[in-house]
Formats: sequence, structure tokens, C-alpha cells
Amino acid sequence: MSEVTNDEPRIVKTDEGAKDGQNKCPRCGATDISLNVKTGLLRCNYCRFEFAPEKVEGMETDISNLQGEVMGSGAQDIQQDTNDVVTFKCSSCGAEVVIDTSESTQARCHWCRNTLSVNQQIPNGSIPDVVLPFKVSKEEAKQQINNFVGKRKFFAHPKFTQEFTTENIMGVYFPYMVVDVNAHASMHGQGEHQIRKYVRGSGNNQRVYYDADLYEVGRDFDLAINGLTVESSADKLDKHSSSKTNNVINAIMPFDIENSVKWNSNYLKGYTSEKRDTNIEQLRPIVDTQSKDIARFSANDTLKEYDRGVRWDSENLSVKGQQWKAAYLPVWLYSYRQVIDEKNSVLHYVAVNARTKETMGSVPIYMPKLLGISAAVEALGIILMIITAMMEFRLSFIFLLTGFIYFFLMYVKYRNSDARHHYETETRTKMSNLQKSDRLIKRETGLSNSKISGANNKRVSGQSITEKAMNTITETLDFK
Repeated sequence: MSEVTNDEPRIVKTDEGAKDGQNKCPRCGATDISLNVKTGLLRCNYCRFEFAPEKVEGMETDISNLQGEVMGSGAQDIQQDTNDVVTFKCSSCGAEVVIDTSESTQARCHWCRNTLSVNQQIPNGSIPDVVLPFKVSKEEAKQQINNFVGKRKFFAHPKFTQEFTTENIMGVYFPYMVVDVNAHASMHGQGEHQIRKYVRGSGNNQRVYYDADLYEVGRDFDLAINGLTVESSADKLDKHSSSKTNNVINAIMPFDIENSVKWNSNYLKGYTSEKRDTNIEQLRPIVDTQSKDIARFSANDTLKEYDRGVRWDSENLSVKGQQWKAAYLPVWLYSYRQVIDEKNSVLHYVAVNARTKETMGSVPIYMPKLLGISAAVEALGIILMIITAMMEFRLSFIFLLTGFIYFFLMYVKYRNSDARHHYETETRTKMSNLQKSDRLIKRETGLSNSKISGANNKRVSGQSITEKAMNTITETLDFK
């Protein structure tokens, strides 16, 4: 994947006009302002006046014309020596108020009780370019989490079931990098279209065969990727952690990024936040990989005639422009620490997208119960295998796997260790200037595989371990 051509990025100052200190109500001048989740507007808690949020100006909106590299000022590199502690002088009473930006971006004056806010960006990663306000209330989130856990209580660990409560869920703004990409994709390979499917042999010697037309396939197109979203917390980027179920937070994406607004500290009132601790260069390899996956899946809409798949032998994504914005996105989070032994524990999360209500989580499993019932299912499977084998059922051996499959399915349902954001299909894209090349090479007969050898048009670089395992099993068994 080639880089953008411009050496120096264009920086858009997204905190233009922002002032630290008091944010006052336009009607009465009070500083006690917070988000009204029902309307999405900021509301004065004194006179109840509501006012619309500001939109960020200066960023590119037509991604298909994006050239070079553009970044919001909140996405610039973090300066490690930046002091997190800032001191303001209250404009009402003159008292000095200290705010630790690693913990909060607001504080009350201890004399006059006015609220002071940090709105200008400081280079420590605590102030983003944009924020996406909470839309789902705490009560709605509690109901979502209760429903999710309620469907998983049978194999849940008894200690977890006893201690579970949604009263301690937290509203958290997590840091993300939102990336727009203007690129040109070029792909060349081979694809197969099935002509005929038939059976040869008899009894246990029956085999399924295929006839197919083999084509040389080429696709060239421009691609605008709008709002590719990547975690910008090093901790949350570790989706395969053995001590935290971070992947479930990733799985509740996508967010409606297009509704993000200009940063304002008042959106954080009543919620907590986690500041960004990674820079663009650390995230660029992830964005490059995911952009290539998105391009590959975008091409699939033009390959419907190749029902046996396509094997791309060369794939190239040439980037003409990229745009980076630092963002705070809202999540309702329930957490539970399961102690395994004196040295090991697992922090389980149940997360709710505070815009869409998309919910994903991990529930501690009581293994003795799951293993016992899986063993019973396996015993039943062995009995069915013997019966079907006596009836000369060709695939009777499948019943030998029932216990293992049951254990696997229940484990996945409760732990969701395979859950992830399907960015390759869920990210907004626009394809243009498509050029197709399809040339018949030959007709193949007597093929034993149901798919073209090496098919990779549905391959995902960020595929989970479970997804890879399932694909391997399917390809190995090659069920007809």
C-alpha cells in the first residue's frame, strides 16, 4: 500500500475560537451546562435553555477529492513531557483552580462554584478534535446489559450471577482515531463460475464433482473510505489480551461518526473518559491493513458471477489522500473481575454502543457445568453415530463431534472471544470509475473442490482466531 504523496500534512486547527475557563449559557450566563441525552443538545441546568452543538470546520467532507495528508490539530503527536495539570483563574471571583487533565477536563471553583473547562487543545492527548455525544440513557443501557447477561445465566459462574448488578455501569468516552481515505485499487487474479454439479459412484463411494469456467479477472476502481475508526488507546488495541476482554468493546462499532460535533468539555459532565496515548504513525499500519481489506470486500460487489470465488494474485491500494481526526466516542461499560487464582484474573466487559444500543460482552463460565453437559451431549452423539453407521449413513462420523461442537458454541456465546468490528463491510465507502476485465481462460471438468483453490476475495487480515478456525474446518471437510 503506497503512502500519500505530500511530505508535510496540512493541519486543521479544530479548536479555533475555543477559550479555556467558563462556558456560559447564551441566555442566562450560568456555567452549569450538561448534555441532554434525549435531544442531543447542551442544556443549561439553571434556566433549562438548550442550544445546538457546533460542527468542526475546515476538514474535508468530499473524500473522493481528498489529496495529501490532512489531520485535525487534536490528532497531532502527543508530547510526552506535557504537564497534565493546568491552572485557571476564575473570571468570576479570581480564585485559581487546578485541573488534572489526565483525570478530567472540568472542575468547579471552590469559592464561587462556577464550572471551569479545558477547551483549547493541549499536546497530551486529552482533548480530541470531535466528540460524539451520548444518545442512549443509563436506564436503556442497563436494560441492554440485563438482557444480554440474562440470556447467558445457565452456564454463568455462580459467583458472577450472585454479584451481577447494573447499578455500577459507567458512561465512558473512549479515544478513537477516525480516518478518511481516498485511494485507487488495482486487483488481478483468477475466478471460477460453476457450470455443473454432479455425483459419481455409488453407496459409500459417492463423490460430488464440479465443472466450472476459469476466468482471468481484473478490477480497477477509485475508492473513498469514510470514517474508518480505530482505537487510539494502546490498552484497547490489545484485542487478544488474556486478562481483559477488550475485543467486545471493539465489536460494538460502528458509530455514526457523521454526527460528531466540535469538542466541548460539557459533553463529558457526568461521564468519564480515557485519553489517547498513541500517535498516527503507530496507528498507520492498522489503517493501511484495514483499508486494503475494505477495498477487497468492496470489489466483491462486482464479482457475483464468480460463485466459486476469486483468487487475487496481486492487490494494490494506492492512497491519494488521508484525513485523521481524534475523537471521543461514547460507551456504556459494565466490568467484572473474575479471580482465577492468586496470580491470574480476567476482567470481563459488557459494552453498549451509546449511540446505537449495539451490545456485546463476556460472561464468566462455570466450566464444571459446561464440561459435564458437553460430555453428556458427546455420549448422545456417539450413540447416534453408531445407529446411523448401522444404517450406512455416509457422514455418521459427524455425530462424534457433537460434544466438542456444543462446548465450542456455548463458549463462544458466553465469552465472545471471536467478536470484533466487521470494518470490512461496516465502514462507509463509495466506489467510482470502475474498470472490469473478465477473460475466459478455459472450462474445467471433474473438479473435487467446491471453491477455487486459494480463494481469498473474502479474506480478512484482522480475522479472529475463531473465524480462522471455522474457515479451516469448512475448507477441510468441504461439505457438499
